[in-house]
Amino acid sequence: MVQHLVDLLDTWLPSYQEDWVLAVLTQVQGSSYRKPGAIMLFHPMGKSLGMLSGGCLEADLRRHAQRAIQTQQVIQLTYDATDESDTSYQLGCGGIVNIMMVSLNKSNNYLGLVSVHDALMRGHAGVYQIDVVADGTPINKLSGHFVEQGAELSTSVTLKSKTRAVVDQDTTVLHIPVRPPVHIGIFGGGLDAQPIAQMAQTLGWKVSVFDERTAYARTYDFPGCQIIKKPTAEVSTTLLASLDAAFVMSHNLQIDAKTLQVLQTIPLAYISLLGPTHRRDKVLSMAELSVDDFSGYFSAPAGLALGGELPGSVGLSILSQCHGVLYQSQLTSLDTVMLS
Repeated sequence: MVQHLVDLLDTWLPSYQEDWVLAVLTQVQGSSYRKPGAIMLFHPMGKSLGMLSGGCLEADLRRHAQRAIQTQQVIQLTYDATDESDTSYQLGCGGIVNIMMVSLNKSNNYLGLVSVHDALMRGHAGVYQIDVVADGTPINKLSGHFVEQGAELSTSVTLKSKTRAVVDQDTTVLHIPVRPPVHIGIFGGGLDAQPIAQMAQTLGWKVSVFDERTAYARTYDFPGCQIIKKPTAEVSTTLLASLDAAFVMSHNLQIDAKTLQVLQTIPLAYISLLGPTHRRDKVLSMAELSVDDFSGYFSAPAGLALGGELPGSVGLSILSQCHGVLYQSQLTSLDTVMLS
């Protein structure tokens, strides 16, 4: 499974002194499964974390990881899926990918990955900078470090930020934008919120569920989620500001109105309100708000026109729309379909 970097580093950190090997995708020509900046880690006993392809290259990379440990030198690899004589020709992606493999140890300060993990755990974003050096270079001759942004600047590292290679004289440094996982808030812990929470966690997103009502948002209904049993107005601004998106779905007009009053003050990229247009108008009227009062994308009726009416389908519709907004993709609004 493709993991978010913070999950990958979480698994790596307890044993980071055991000669792990870093594999980083440095360049792509044509199409490929992952983009430049994608990272994978290999343990000397054969365990691996992350993915750089759809599973086609990983066995070969594992073999090269052992060589990287034995030689303590940088290994540069090129897989050419356009060349019929290349072993990667059958991969089907049709591109050329360059991958650099480096043994991680004290001599190169584990290429700064401990600092990356620390920053992500604090909710900070930034740019991970790693030298790109020639094949056979001793591993202590390259470095990696993290240029950190404060939490208040982390939104500038978007999900669409791209890795770039910076050349300064004879040195090439790969600049990899890194940010914490997407964090969504579900305001209303009913049965129809469960599929959204489950699917979001499958994407590697962090999920917080907010509901002041005793019978809702029970811990065993939302495994792996942070549960907040308070009215939205009493939730800390710091927690709310850490959200990228909010799904308002308590099925209670008054609670939804009060929630929107609070969320309208937070610069969220996406806010959705469950229910038809006439319900939206009633909730906004109670909150003394309009659709133009929100700084981000306000979706009501929530979701895309994917079809289906069961909670799983509705959840997929809303989550897909949120995903599209966060990744700045083209969207077809459910509201547009309903009015046509």
